[in-house]
Amino acid sequence: MALRIATRGSKLALTQAGMVAEMLGGAELVEVSSDGGPGDKSRFVRAVEAALLDGRADVGVHSAKDLPGEEVEGLEIAAVPPREDPCDAWIGAGSSLEDAPEGARVGTVSLRRRAQLLAVRPDLQVIDLNGNVDTRLRKLAEGDYDAIVLAAAGLRRLGREAEIGFRVPAVRMVPAAGQGALAVQVRTGDEETAAAVRAIGDEGSFARLRAERACFTRLEADCSTPIGVHAELNGGVLRVGAFVGLPDGSEWVRDELEADASDPEAAGVELAKRLLGAGAAELLARAAEATG
Repeated sequence: MALRIATRGSKLALTQAGMVAEMLGGAELVEVSSDGGPGDKSRFVRAVEAALLDGRADVGVHSAKDLPGEEVEGLEIAAVPPREDPCDAWIGAGSSLEDAPEGARVGTVSLRRRAQLLAVRPDLQVIDLNGNVDTRLRKLAEGDYDAIVLAAAGLRRLGREAEIGFRVPAVRMVPAAGQGALAVQVRTGDEETAAAVRAIGDEGSFARLRAERACFTRLEADCSTPIGVHAELNGGVLRVGAFVGLPDGSEWVRDELEADASDPEAAGVELAKRLLGAGAAELLARAAEATG
């Protein structure tokens, strides 16, 4: 019997779930609906996880950056397929962050992107932008914004890579933890399904995600926190970097470290400890107060 994959019904989610189904040699997609407001990204995760827990589906596919740091009891991430480009992409006027027009209206709802954009270019007008990828691109085309910032991975998966003006390197704008990665979730104890899912996984991508999530969790962050965490793997060496800042870009801390790739979680936790020692907790508290 074919495996059943729980997915939300957006074009990007269906595309990503379809990619996993193809890797698995065929699977049935089970669309789930979600409850919650438009700013509540975790509702997508909860809906997929509920379908797994109640048996409507065997596998859940998530954009890893949307997953909370703590895993739900009874579920586990079994694999991470080869990761797509983790960087942010600028669409619109300008060929680099330095070249963007003075005072440009830039659309994003991400506090992480807002903080890092304003840290580099305090003259920019960063304006909230909600909706799926198509909606955001349409609002840009209608002239509501001079530029918007989206994940390069989503644009590539939707075949809209040609619309990218430029990629923002991770050293300039640290991506969200898990950006570009898919987390494939199964029920704990379902070894048959877990084995099938592990066969499509990429160990390097999983190691990078584990380091990023460990740092993110140790900082007690959530999807709306102005934090970026990004890991790169070079042979047996894991390099993990992170950014924590205020949404207005006025203050931030950054750090990175290199560690043995054999224990990704330890590397992520160590980086978080260093950031906390440099004042990250105070910044996060002030950021929560500012956006509360």
